[in-house]
Amino acid sequence: MKIGDQVRFLSEIGGGKVAGFQGKNIVLVEDEDGFQVPMRISEVVVVGEEDYDTKHVIEAKASSAKAALQAANEEEESEPADRPITFKAKPEERKGGDKLSAYLAFVPMNVKELSQTRFETYLVNDSNYYLRYIYMVAEGAAWQVRAEGEIEPNTKEFVEEFGRENLNEFEHCCLQLIAYKRDKHFLLKPPVNAQVRVDTVKFYKLHAFRENDFFEQPALIYTLIENDVQKAKL
Repeated sequence: MKIGDQVRFLSEIGGGKVAGFQGKNIVLVEDEDGFQVPMRISEVVVVGEEDYDTKHVIEAKASSAKAALQAANEEEESEPADRPITFKAKPEERKGGDKLSAYLAFVPMNVKELSQTRFETYLVNDSNYYLRYIYMVAEGAAWQVRAEGEIEPNTKEFVEEFGRENLNEFEHCCLQLIAYKRDKHFLLKPPVNAQVRVDTVKFYKLHAFRENDFFEQPALIYTLIENDVQKAKL
């Protein structure tokens, strides 16, 4: 997939032209009105010169049905011990985790070489809630989405890797969070809209990266919300 390719969305109607990329996982799709929509690369497909008439659709459905039938037959013939494990354990909840806490963390990849190392950005979910998030940075008066996704309870998610040459891009960032639980009742949490002023000078100071409960190595951590109390603009 490259800039200029025509793509269509897999999970919804629509598509457009590839206008650029954000990191390794996000593609910017420009629609017919000129708006750029960030989508996961796995959720789009490049449109070729295929014939999309009725005959093509019928053949595609027939091929899909044949493949499904063949897979079902193979599953019936296989022994139970040979079948792949598809069970996924539900995230465990912890005592005190029903109060929402979330943090933005910057972690040096080699803290012993702080003057040369690159950094990793993480979003930490220290609660019993799932978090749907959008991570944005300011460009003048406008905003640009750098990442979006979902974090399971009591875990952290890698967002991106960057170098010092990119520091100015992170001076003003924003995290929007929606909290919820699955398959059970839960107390409703208000959406979080946390804007953070990142002091880029700290990336040159070893003492700014401190020991913490989330990473084995020192990290620069900004609080987005803690114990259901959203922090003021930093």
